[in-house]
Amino acid sequence: MIPEAAKTSWATRCSYAASDTAGQLVFCVVSFYLLKFYTDVYGLSAAAAGWILLLARLVDAVDAPVWGIIFDKTRSRWGKSRPWFLWLCGPFAVFGVLTFCTPSLSHTGKIIYAASTYVICSVLYTGINTPVTSILSALTSDPRERVTLTCFRMFGSKLGVLLVNLTALKWVAVLGHGNDRRGFMLVMPVYALGSVALYLLAFSRLKEMPSVVNAESSRLPVVAAFRAIRGNWPWLIIFSSSLFFWIAFIARVSVGPYLFQYVLHRQDLIPLANSLDFISLGTAFALPVLCRWTSKRNVWMAGLMGMVVGQLVMAVGLAGSGNLSWVMAGWALGFLASGMAMAMPFSVLSDSVDYAEWKHGIRAAGFLTAIGAAFCLKAGSGIGGALSAWIMQATGYVANSVQTNSAITGIELSGVWMPAAGFLLAAVPVFFYWRFEKLEGRIQADLALQRADRASNA
Repeated sequence: MIPEAAKTSWATRCSYAASDTAGQLVFCVVSFYLLKFYTDVYGLSAAAAGWILLLARLVDAVDAPVWGIIFDKTRSRWGKSRPWFLWLCGPFAVFGVLTFCTPSLSHTGKIIYAASTYVICSVLYTGINTPVTSILSALTSDPRERVTLTCFRMFGSKLGVLLVNLTALKWVAVLGHGNDRRGFMLVMPVYALGSVALYLLAFSRLKEMPSVVNAESSRLPVVAAFRAIRGNWPWLIIFSSSLFFWIAFIARVSVGPYLFQYVLHRQDLIPLANSLDFISLGTAFALPVLCRWTSKRNVWMAGLMGMVVGQLVMAVGLAGSGNLSWVMAGWALGFLASGMAMAMPFSVLSDSVDYAEWKHGIRAAGFLTAIGAAFCLKAGSGIGGALSAWIMQATGYVANSVQTNSAITGIELSGVWMPAAGFLLAAVPVFFYWRFEKLEGRIQADLALQRADRASNA
């Protein structure tokens, strides 16, 4: 039975969902379409696009821990995580639009402009997306209720992804009248305004528990934040698995449009194929039931292995002359399994924050979630996109042309086999998570006593 104080209202759950819908309205366009936008719309080479994506990830190696330290030192009348929705929603929306603008410049100028706007947009996304994860531990102290809230977050995320994938390319075609540069320039402000409105809704409705906020001291030394990682094996498992997952997932979805256009010759299926991401909610919303029936480790493993199987089914479909039904079945299976594989790390990250407080007396929610969630997502986006672009460049990809057999092989390698390997590697550290999952009850009981003692002595 969940204690009354740990339950969350439907308003809180829906507002939490809105916070991730807001981010996806802009960042989904980046994740799914930026690589193809750079090569086929803005005219950059695949190699140049790959280097831009990797550059942003090198910046993330610095900006993620910096953001984390800033979050842990935040003190405001609105809490520690929530105010960042208010402060960053405008700048993030502006640079989301600028990332898809196409000023007429030399090729070098285009590279500089694309790199600058994307890096800034990426840095701002770390700043506004990390609080979506870090605030979870302050919304409820109950691990099961955190799983429920994560389900709502996944619904919000997938709703944003669905809206973008159902409308983005159609709006680009309609508003651009055949000119995709103009189309993206007109479509992105619409998504950006929706993003700002939803972030402001989340800011106005979410509330952080004072007992948890007070435990996350704004006077936490920088060195202490790094000590929260030491011996924090749950967090290390989450970090390593999440990094491999996002490399594989972003490679899968960013190469998908090339796969359907140049290998299957069904460009018309791209919006439908990407919209199938929404079926991941079928497993995401089953998480509370699944986690009561078996362990979180087993659910997490099942999601990752399901994605491996989905990639193998796609490979079977692509063999020979290509079987569209098999490819679509594997594509859909991968998305269905991703509901478990993607949601579980977000849920258990809050448990790893509790583990650090229990083991070291250090509560660094911002720092641990900035690196364990936002950095992994962003690093995966860059590395997965960059590796895919470089493979395609090396195998002879030429934008808007009939592809050679070598180029087709490169698209299949980067969009099918590389993701399969990444999902398999992501499952390896998860296998050991059961050792720490069984400590959750003891950790929560000990922390409740510690916080009660602090409150009585205050």
